[in-house]
Amino acid sequence: MERPYVNSRAHFVRFPSRLEDLRRPYLWSDQQSYSIAKTITLARIDYENFITDFCVERQYLEDNAGLCGKDAGGVLHCLLIRQRGSHDGVLVLPDRRGYVILAAYILGTEP
Repeated sequence: MERPYVNSRAHFVRFPSRLEDLRRPYLWSDQQSYSIAKTITLARIDYENFITDFCVERQYLEDNAGLCGKDAGGVLHCLLIRQRGSHDGVLVLPDRRGYVILAAYILGTEP
């Protein structure tokens, strides 16, 4: 299990289509607490493919969906998907079939 980011909050979008859906303006009060259950690092081409179409079933999301969910305290336990060499990434709460249910874009997490 990854080290949770204590008191970390992000704005999650339900059923986003692509990265641009996550970068829209939002209210600070709409943010939710999260922790990172696992980090998945992708090659550039795989990451580009991921962020341009969140509506595709992904095996790596399906394989790790059991690590994710919302706990009794309301904290979302997510996967962090990022490109190799990048500190930015996408937090994902997938369903059991490997589809993105909730996602949030975050800047500058630790490598």
